[in-house]
Amino acid sequence: MSPTYDVIVIGLGGMGSAAAHHLSARGARVLGLEKFGPVHNRGSSHGGSRITRQSYFEDPAYVPLLLRAYELYEELERETGRDIATLCGGVMVGPPDSRTVSGSLLSARRWDLPHEMLDAADIRRRFPTLAPHDDEVALYEARAGLLRPENTVAAHLQLATRQGADLHFEEPMTRWEPYRDGVRVHTAENTYTAGQLVICPGAWAPQLLTDLGVPFRIERQVMYWFQPRGGTGPFVPDAHPIYIWEDAAGVQVYGFPAIDGPELGAKVAFFRKGVECTPETIDRTVHDEEVRAMAGHMSRCIPDLPGSFLKAATCMYSNTPDEHFVIARHPAHPESVTVACGFSGHGFKFVPVVGEILADLALKGTTEHPIGLFDPSRLAAAPA
Repeated sequence: MSPTYDVIVIGLGGMGSAAAHHLSARGARVLGLEKFGPVHNRGSSHGGSRITRQSYFEDPAYVPLLLRAYELYEELERETGRDIATLCGGVMVGPPDSRTVSGSLLSARRWDLPHEMLDAADIRRRFPTLAPHDDEVALYEARAGLLRPENTVAAHLQLATRQGADLHFEEPMTRWEPYRDGVRVHTAENTYTAGQLVICPGAWAPQLLTDLGVPFRIERQVMYWFQPRGGTGPFVPDAHPIYIWEDAAGVQVYGFPAIDGPELGAKVAFFRKGVECTPETIDRTVHDEEVRAMAGHMSRCIPDLPGSFLKAATCMYSNTPDEHFVIARHPAHPESVTVACGFSGHGFKFVPVVGEILADLALKGTTEHPIGLFDPSRLAAAPA
């Protein structure tokens, strides 16, 4: 049997890689097990860019975690020299009473976050690429921007390895069980023991955490890249912000400046509006009618964006019924198991602080970070 570890981390995507880093930075003997290779594109932590923002329309309770995540992302860049965060500014656009606008304003005011409110004329003047309706407004946040998911995962894996973590790729866990004062984890290659287990399963949560009592819903999502009409010049980060745009029907889209050169254009996607799937049944083909629907929607609000379609890619959201996360000691195994899952399409910006929280929970059993909102007991009786 392999040597005993202090902590075994299952899943080395966004959250798991951050957990492996923060645990090993504290001197823990860490084993990380990953189903695929390092920095893979089979789950949720890929696609070249993710939005980050602090005026958080989902719930003001997230803001303290975001403030800490910003600090940790800066540290990660300094420690690894990788390009991770670009704070190019962002707009949350929609009718004044939309969740995107009103929820962002609520968080900004509650936490005294710097922001500006722009009417439609202000938006057009400040950002000529955007074409809001006259009755639409925006909250502008200068500290919003984008994150590089692949670079983030690679940076956390780099630091974890440097700090002595033992990371095994292409070696998925097949099962685990309580063992003495900790856990025993089985793979096809070996059996490992540890005092603590941290499970970061992503879209595999319904399979690996059946005893958690949470009705997860896995959704197929599509990311699209378009070459803007007239080229990417007006869409570079100095001129074009990240955005989340909600229409009168409540449909949200989000998008980015052109950050990877003219050959890759600018990325856009629907926020939610996905098809239920599993990791095994997800349709990885993006169909012509999907591209047409995305282009048609964007032509209304950013007329020059869908000039020509370049490429698309799929990923998965792991949704909880209320779209809030699950981060906690496992209620059935509180002495030895910690879980982080159900990030519902808005979790990546929290990756480094979630890693810090998971290290706290695994090594101390508690954390000073506010995570009461993420207790899985709130969902145990919720309908699927």
